[in-house]
Amino acid sequence: MQRRNRWLGAGALAVIGALALSACGSGFNSSSGGSSSGKLTSSKKALTVLIGSSGPAETTAVTSAVASWSSSSGTSAKVIAATNLNQQLAQGFSSGKPADVFYLGTDTLAGYASNGSLLAYGDMLKNKSDFYPALVKSFTYNGKFYCAPKDFSTLQLVINQTMWDKAGLTSADVPTTWAQLETVAKKLTTGKVVGLSMNGEYARIGAFMTEAGSNLTSADGQPTANSAANVAALTYVKKLLNDGVLKYAKNVGEGDGGQALGAGKAAMTVEGNWVKGELSADFPNVKYTAVPLPAGPAGKGTLSFSNCWGIAKGSPNQAAALKLVEQLTTTKDQLAFSQAFGVLPSVQSAAAQWKSENPTLIPFLDGANYAQSPPTAKGAADVVTNFNSKLETLATSDPKTILDAVQKNLQALPK
Repeated sequence: MQRRNRWLGAGALAVIGALALSACGSGFNSSSGGSSSGKLTSSKKALTVLIGSSGPAETTAVTSAVASWSSSSGTSAKVIAATNLNQQLAQGFSSGKPADVFYLGTDTLAGYASNGSLLAYGDMLKNKSDFYPALVKSFTYNGKFYCAPKDFSTLQLVINQTMWDKAGLTSADVPTTWAQLETVAKKLTTGKVVGLSMNGEYARIGAFMTEAGSNLTSADGQPTANSAANVAALTYVKKLLNDGVLKYAKNVGEGDGGQALGAGKAAMTVEGNWVKGELSADFPNVKYTAVPLPAGPAGKGTLSFSNCWGIAKGSPNQAAALKLVEQLTTTKDQLAFSQAFGVLPSVQSAAAQWKSENPTLIPFLDGANYAQSPPTAKGAADVVTNFNSKLETLATSDPKTILDAVQKNLQALPK
């Protein structure tokens, strides 16, 4: 289940990516220079599509969709499922032979955009207005909409329904505030079962920061890690940890909150919509309910995670690449991808049908209306990796001290 940690997995490879980006210098520049003159390059060369797949289902779905487009367009295209997406993408640019189309995360956009490796094609898309605004913002750098959001995921609260019922709780007890979450977490903590579990990382705890009214960076990208709101969020999480009603997944012997929930070691977890596939595959008999994360002092909040379809500026066939991306982000293809490997459609036109087909997961899609993304500045992934190491000891550490260090690291990033 790589998808549930895809943003952080990319972060772990940031050093490799940074070295490769440096090696790229000003990026891969085609002699035809198509995009610089406002015209797209065009050739008869086959397209190469590099993806970072979550597993066979995703690889098969993308390969099938690309093959269908190739058949109808007459342009050959080959899908390559990377074993290490960030590394292979960086190596392609360094060698001057990048894939034409590829998965690109929010954490690597700034690096490739700043060195001229990417085609900023977002405003050329016929379906530009169909993408969720928050996702468009995630893939906008220096005022340019670079690439089409491929799909996305958000975090919400997932409840083990059997444990909930056994505790005598009803739908009226579903927490809508932090205080209520603390109350039900205490009631659900019994014996070897903890009320709430999740990974001790920004990609889960960060949701509480958004609910408090902040994030690691502001809407315009300025560092806000040590804001009073973020201190309040970590202080709240620390209290849950010290009260024993929250335990990190690794501390109950599981890899993530979904596993803790499915194994019966936690009654609630903060996870993404990928939990559906995780539970159905590993714990098919577990009954669960997904509800919106409780509102914090500033209201509703959550984090969203997404990749886009990047197009290399040096591609000899940018025109065909753009047409392929437009096809892969149609309502039809988005719904097919969602059904195949559990992602949320990035286009609003797919929402109504998706909700009718996935009624138990509606809170995740609704989160698109208020979700925030992890920081996208060049080098931010390294900062988050360091932040995660500090969050591991949150129960015995000072929240402001942790956040002051993160603030300092964010401020040190290149502008």
